[in-house]
Amino acid sequence: MTRQSRQSRQMSIGMNILGLGGHAAARQYGEVPATATTDVEYFTHIAKISERGTLDAVFLADGPAFQGDPAQPTGKLDPIVLLTAVAAATERIGVIATASTSYNHPYNLARRISSLDHVSGGRAAWNAVTTAGDAAARNFGQDGAAFHSDRYRRADEFVEVVTRLWGSWEPDAVERADGTRALVHSVEHRGEFFSVEGAGTLPLTPQGRPVIVQAGSSEGGKNLGAKHADAIFTTQTTLEDGIAFSREMKRRAAGFGRDPETLKIMPGLSTVIGSTEEEAHRKADELDSHLSLDQELGLIAGRLGIDARELDLDRPLPWEQFPEPSDSVRTSHGFLEAQLNLARKEDLTPRQLTRRIRSGHRLAVGTPEQIAATLTEWFLAGAGDGFNIMPDTFPSGAEIFVDHVVPELRRRGVFRHEYASSTLRGHLGLPVDSPADLVGRR
Repeated sequence: MTRQSRQSRQMSIGMNILGLGGHAAARQYGEVPATATTDVEYFTHIAKISERGTLDAVFLADGPAFQGDPAQPTGKLDPIVLLTAVAAATERIGVIATASTSYNHPYNLARRISSLDHVSGGRAAWNAVTTAGDAAARNFGQDGAAFHSDRYRRADEFVEVVTRLWGSWEPDAVERADGTRALVHSVEHRGEFFSVEGAGTLPLTPQGRPVIVQAGSSEGGKNLGAKHADAIFTTQTTLEDGIAFSREMKRRAAGFGRDPETLKIMPGLSTVIGSTEEEAHRKADELDSHLSLDQELGLIAGRLGIDARELDLDRPLPWEQFPEPSDSVRTSHGFLEAQLNLARKEDLTPRQLTRRIRSGHRLAVGTPEQIAATLTEWFLAGAGDGFNIMPDTFPSGAEIFVDHVVPELRRRGVFRHEYASSTLRGHLGLPVDSPADLVGRR
C-alpha cells in the first residue's frame, strides 16, 4: 500500500485498560484507589471516555493466575463478565476480552464470546492467547506450562473449532418459519486436542461473528494470527521493526489465501503526556521515583525471562544469559525478542531499557502533538494499521489522550471525527463474512 493510499484511510485505536494504569507505579501514584480494579463503574468510565473520542475498542488483558505484587495485590475481574457490563453502559465502542486457549474449552468459550457479541449488538472481540508461564498451569493441575509448539498446535485447533461453532447456524436459520433444524449444522470435530459433536447454541451475531484478535509474535504466534485473526496486537520497539513485522504478517495472511488488508496490525504504545515536553518528563520521573531498585530490577527481569540477580541496572545486559527462542523456552518469545532487539541496537542498560519500554511496549513521553506525530509517522510508514494505547495512569491518561491527542490526529486527517458503524468490524474497516465464508467454516 502506498503512502498516499494510506493517507486516505484512517487508523484504528484501542484503549488497553491495564489495571490502574500502564505504569508499574500507578498504584503508588494514587489517582484512584486499588479497589477500583473490581469496580465496574471504573471501567465503564474509561470506556465512556474512549467512546467520546470515537476509539475503536477498549481491551482487557488477562491470565488465569495471580500476577500482581503479593505485598500490594489488586483484583482482576473476568474480562467477559466485566465487558458485558461495560457494553450495556456504552453504545458504540468495541469490547475486546482476553481468554486463553490453554485453559478453556472451545465449546464453552465460543458460547460466551458469542453471547457477549449479541449482548453488545456486534461490538465484541476475543483476544486469543496461549498463556506462557508455569503459575497458570499449576492452577489447572499441571506441573508446568506446555512447550511453545504444543501450545500453538492446541491454539490453532481451538480457534478453528470456535469459528466453526460460530458459523454453524445459516444466516436465515432464525427467520425461517420452517426447516430450521436443517439450517443448524453439527461441527462433528475430532482432533488432536478436542472432540466437539454438535452445533453452537446461538445464531450468527450482528457482525456475522465476533472479531478475533491475536497477540503472539513468535513463529507459532505469527502463523496463528495470519491464519485466523482479524487484528494482531504486537510489541514493536522501532519503526523499522514495525514496518518489517507488518509486511511479514500481510505476506503470511496472503499465504493462507486471505486478503492481506483484512488483517489489521496494531502495535502497542505506552504514553506519558504533558502540556509541555518538560511536564511530561517530570511526570514520568515522578512515576519512576515510586519504584524501588528491587522493583525496577524485578520488572525488567520478568520481561526478559531471567533472574533479577543476573542484572545490574547500569551495566550492560548479560547477553550470554538469554537463550535463543526455542520450543523449550516457556516465556513469551515476542516480548523477549522485541526488547532484546531494542537493547542490542542502541546498546541500552537495563535502566535505560525501562525508560524506553513500559508494560512491554514502546514508551512515548511528550506533548499531545508529539504523541500524535509518532502515531501518524508509524501509520503512514506502514508500521501499523492502528495502535493499542496504554496510558500511564487511569482515568486521567485516557482523558488526556481523547481530549488532546485525538483532535491532533483528526487535524492530520488520520482518525475519524465520528463513528460510521455500530459494530466493531465496521470500526476496524473489516468485512462481514459472507454466508459462503461462514458455511466454509463448518
